[in-house]
Amino acid sequence: MTHIRGPISLFTPGRRVLVAAALTALALAGCGTEQSGGGRQSGTAGSSTVSQQPPPEQRATQALFDRFEKACPDPGVNSRRPTGASKPDTEEPETVAPGEMPPADPIEPAYPTGPEAELDDRDWCVSAHHEQRIIAALQMLADPTPAKVRTTLNGLGYGDGRIHHLKQDGKKTRFHLDLREDGGRLCESGLAAGAVSDVVPCMAAAEGPFKVTSEVRP
Repeated sequence: MTHIRGPISLFTPGRRVLVAAALTALALAGCGTEQSGGGRQSGTAGSSTVSQQPPPEQRATQALFDRFEKACPDPGVNSRRPTGASKPDTEEPETVAPGEMPPADPIEPAYPTGPEAELDDRDWCVSAHHEQRIIAALQMLADPTPAKVRTTLNGLGYGDGRIHHLKQDGKKTRFHLDLREDGGRLCESGLAAGAVSDVVPCMAAAEGPFKVTSEVRP
């Protein structure tokens, strides 16, 4: 019997198995490429997260604040604010000399107001640390222009976002420094005037844009 030899069709059962295997391999390779692309996109998102970290200037300021706060007492205690009702006076009233008139109204003690009454002991402690280093630096400025004062404050770790109301006042420069942290109200009122430079505490609004609410300017 004569056998006819000729090309085997691609669609014979054996070839169908081989073709199916090849297509499966190509599909898997394609999926791998898509996964690889997804991985690269994830990496890009991670890089974006890193870029959202606070700038070095802000991190330096925060480190400065953390160091001062660790050296000061816990918040909430205010030894300057009177607590409770005043104790009754058990001493004998002073006698009035002949010919003198007794006072018409009782003399009440003068209680502190403004920053002295509102800022707690922790605020005053933190403020003292800031004031000491700022005053020492400002005293070195022979010509304290606003530009030089800003540069000096930047060099101490206070970013431009913390410096407000910087203005020339004759040969002096006045400014405010925002030291608010975690709902606090502490700020500083500064006067750059060479050897007589001074910085004193002030109070700002607890929330929102920086606004001084109480101060005793130097």
